[in-house]
Amino acid sequence: MDGCTLCPRNCRVDRKKNKGYCREGETVRVARAALHFWEEPCISGTCGSGTVFFSGCPLKCVFCQNHELAQSRTGWEVDTERLVEIFLMLQEAGAANINLVTPTHFVPQIAEALRLAKDEGLALPVVYNTGSYENIGTLKMLEGLVDIYLPDLKFFSPEISGKYAHAPDYFEKASAAIAEMVRQTGPAVYEGGVSGKAVEEGLLMKRGTIVRHMVLPGCTKDSRAVLKYLWETYRDTVTVSIMNQYTPMLSTGQLDEYPELTRPVTAREYDRVVDYALSLGMENAFIQEGETDKSSFIPAFDGEGVL
Repeated sequence: MDGCTLCPRNCRVDRKKNKGYCREGETVRVARAALHFWEEPCISGTCGSGTVFFSGCPLKCVFCQNHELAQSRTGWEVDTERLVEIFLMLQEAGAANINLVTPTHFVPQIAEALRLAKDEGLALPVVYNTGSYENIGTLKMLEGLVDIYLPDLKFFSPEISGKYAHAPDYFEKASAAIAEMVRQTGPAVYEGGVSGKAVEEGLLMKRGTIVRHMVLPGCTKDSRAVLKYLWETYRDTVTVSIMNQYTPMLSTGQLDEYPELTRPVTAREYDRVVDYALSLGMENAFIQEGETDKSSFIPAFDGEGVL
């Protein structure tokens, strides 16, 4: 926590005394710990993913669906002992896995808690759910502790990532981070020891990497570039999740600055991206159907499972 360089912001803030770019200090803060049923089917299953939502974020996209968390407006402090209890509580509740949401800036504390929890009987797969703005050294702290990586690959264009996430180096950092994640997990493994592609078989993933990409309004060209990169780099060795759930949630002050983000993604835009994925030959992928651009899919960050 001294001179923090956990994420590519490398703000070097002493988080024992001040808050970093992530808007968090040294002590872990969690806003919700509960079963969550809206992840990919191989993550949520029928019993739900045991999600732990951490406060703060190193990226802070202007369109963030979980902006309360990203801006550190909610969350309760927990020590390592309590974090271990939360992991074990979720296991006892029947969770399919432990799903760490936006954990980057708390990785040292989380790694310690995972080691202790495993010593106390935690046997579930651990999911690392991230926007992928990661430093490789931070990810290496998790080797042997994380079973499934669930990264976003949000942007290809530095102009778009600079505008929407104030991170023109996003693709450079995220693509390198995803390569490290794939190195750690290797090919996907599902329950029963099934390996390879199992998107349509309804099996829970036990190990592997799923790369998410959410289509943004007016950004189908960038989406195609992201998918082309993933296909040319990994073929079907990683699962891709193509998401249409963008929900306009801009603050009043952002409406004039980002007018293009004030509407949902159209069916035509999303279909164009999915069709492009199919034209590449991509088969190991999830797509979303129906109306997913609803705020009802965003959980309440009310301290459930934390307090």
